[in-house]
Amino acid sequence: MSAATTRSRTARTPAPDRLCAEAVDLARAAAEEAAAPGVVGEHVGLVSEGDRVVTHYFESKEPGYRGWRWAVTVARASRAKNVTLDETVLLPGDDALLAPEWVPWSERLRPGDMGPGDLLPTEAEDPRLEPGWTGEDEPLPNSAVSDVSQELAALVDVEDAELTTRPSTSRGSIASVAEELGTRRARVLSRYGLRLAADRWDEEFGARTPMAQAAPASCVTCAFLVPMAGSLKQAFGVCANEFAPADGRVVSLSYGCGGHSEAAVMPKSPRAPHALDTMQVDDYSLRPADDSGSGPSQPDGTTEDLGHS
Repeated sequence: MSAATTRSRTARTPAPDRLCAEAVDLARAAAEEAAAPGVVGEHVGLVSEGDRVVTHYFESKEPGYRGWRWAVTVARASRAKNVTLDETVLLPGDDALLAPEWVPWSERLRPGDMGPGDLLPTEAEDPRLEPGWTGEDEPLPNSAVSDVSQELAALVDVEDAELTTRPSTSRGSIASVAEELGTRRARVLSRYGLRLAADRWDEEFGARTPMAQAAPASCVTCAFLVPMAGSLKQAFGVCANEFAPADGRVVSLSYGCGGHSEAAVMPKSPRAPHALDTMQVDDYSLRPADDSGSGPSQPDGTTEDLGHS
């Protein structure tokens, strides 16, 4: 016998054990004990799992588990006639109704999902964030730089004696300056977080959008653009045009729309000339001219001839 023939027979699934295959009633009783009453259906088949090991499958009538099957595995020891129970489990079939693959909540969230009262925690090692001011840059207490800083702080305290300062910080310290500038935060955006935000804003209101492609001009020359602070001001701003599609949104400087402030300036309406010239004086004769034809050039006769006085 060749080696190839030996390997093929060894890898081939053994035939089901006769006693294990006939233990349908034992398998059904085990399935009915594990399941609720009346949810174990007909016997739909069996599979040989190994030498003297067989799994029986029963139809499941459990509501919501369409296509699932009760799998009961039985086994028999060598030279033994008694079949024993191995395990009972509910398994999905080929056409089983399965739940969608589980996705972490942080990946399921979409913009606009948060409502009033919802909390969105951030991970301690969130790559979008990095530590803010931590005090690591403060000079050592006994260093020369620390002495100079203390002298400067003392001078500032003397000059600004009337100002009220927080007891936790001293004037002139890094913590005080950071607090006045509004940058004393435990964590700030990292470069990775800034890049993600920039990509997201540019995708929604950037130069590649259909609105920007059809715009007469870009936002960089629009009067409705409110510049941003920090490093993002070189590429983004906030739209302040109430009629624009991006009103109140962060837009790229290369974005544009039909509401550009200089795109379509309405022309001034021309002043129509007066129908009558009221500034010119017109002379009108009280009597018609002799040659105008409006009256006789000579009277027909004297008034005495008609008997008038």
